[in-house]
Amino acid sequence: MTALGTVAVGAMAASGAFAQEVTLRMHQFLPAQANVPTLVLDVWADQIEEASDGRISIERYPSMQLGGSPPELLDQAIDGVADIVWTVVGYTPGRFPSTEVFELPFMVADARAASCAYWTMYEESMQEEFSSVHLLGTWVHGPGLFHTADPVETPADLEGMQIRGGSRLVNQLLEATGATPVGMPVPAVTEGLSRGVIDGTTIPWEVTASLRVAELVENHTEFEGNALYNLTFVLAMNNEAYEAMPADLQAIMDEHSGLEFSIFAGGTQADADGPARDIAVELGNNIITIDEATAQAEWMPVVEPIYATWIADLAENGMDGQALIDRANELMTGECAQ
Repeated sequence: MTALGTVAVGAMAASGAFAQEVTLRMHQFLPAQANVPTLVLDVWADQIEEASDGRISIERYPSMQLGGSPPELLDQAIDGVADIVWTVVGYTPGRFPSTEVFELPFMVADARAASCAYWTMYEESMQEEFSSVHLLGTWVHGPGLFHTADPVETPADLEGMQIRGGSRLVNQLLEATGATPVGMPVPAVTEGLSRGVIDGTTIPWEVTASLRVAELVENHTEFEGNALYNLTFVLAMNNEAYEAMPADLQAIMDEHSGLEFSIFAGGTQADADGPARDIAVELGNNIITIDEATAQAEWMPVVEPIYATWIADLAENGMDGQALIDRANELMTGECAQ
């Protein structure tokens, strides 16, 4: 037995040899019935269990059932409180600055291409940042947008609103428009909207269904072309738990993780936007679509300073932010283009 996961050794009846069996605890913040658990995490875990002939068992703990809060998930993976965690990187602002390149406003046009670029750049230049965990996947969600009580068509419409922001850069975007960003994990959005603590939230369509957002606010502002914003995710494993596994089980984990899994995860999450958007349409909600020309003319001037500030912040830590932007764009429009 280990504190990192239950490792049992059982006899193999056919050969008389011994096969190590590993039980891993996977922890995340969404309800079990939400899109990411059902369409991504459970699919991934089921495939690994099947490929290992049951020698790897992955216990699933949704809604922070192992305790703590969403911002603590990465530390739980580092410390062995959980063996595997799925989390928003932006819940720990400043710790993994390179990943924010995919969170810059109007940076990402396609979740699959961005998820591919994210994993590629992780392998190229982010491994030191994530050395405290063993990464299994890196991806972004589909286009982020506004869901508000009052309609938002221009940046000025957000002035004075209390809006839940999902990351440091999203909060900067909100501040630039005159809104007040409210720090709030995704599961708290439903209560925040229903009690009037916030006037709106920034999330992609796909998560609105499980949070009943379309029932709580009537206005949704989406953008054509590049997304207003995206958030970055990681599926991360405790280093010691991975290293304790026998080589053949490590190989199974590796085979079902990495680049292809990251593209699958980001693409699947983005694909779930459509059905959730349909709910808002069926409810008769007001869906405002900002075309690319309007976004460039009215929104980009507001958010452009965020780029300069971000590049300067990274420079203080000896990192070249512009090089990260250039590399991400090169990959998303080149070898990672879908």
